[in-house]
Amino acid sequence: MKKRLNPTLVYVLSIVGLLCCCFGGLGFILSGSGFLVANNSLKNAQLNPENYEAGPKEYNQMKTAKTVALIITIINVIYLFFTIYRIYTVGWDEIQEQFRQTMEQYEAQQAAQ
Repeated sequence: MKKRLNPTLVYVLSIVGLLCCCFGGLGFILSGSGFLVANNSLKNAQLNPENYEAGPKEYNQMKTAKTVALIITIINVIYLFFTIYRIYTVGWDEIQEQFRQTMEQYEAQQAAQ
């Protein structure tokens, strides 16, 4: 039975990784995993083409998924470095204070409505 190149897993990991970018750039774990899955699948398909049911269309789809995963990984790593820099320069206590003030403003707006 021949295997198929299926980029769906790579896309799912990448998109969820992009959504997790909001958590200080920690989405690089998921998008990086997606990139590794795509990279390994492409390498295995190139080394053992007789084991895969894949034409040029499937290779291109997996290459596109790999590119998407790489871009999202880079975005997450940049945001992670920005978060680390911000914590280092501003300080964790100041970030928490800004968050608390923002939440108080939001609650005041909700109470006014």
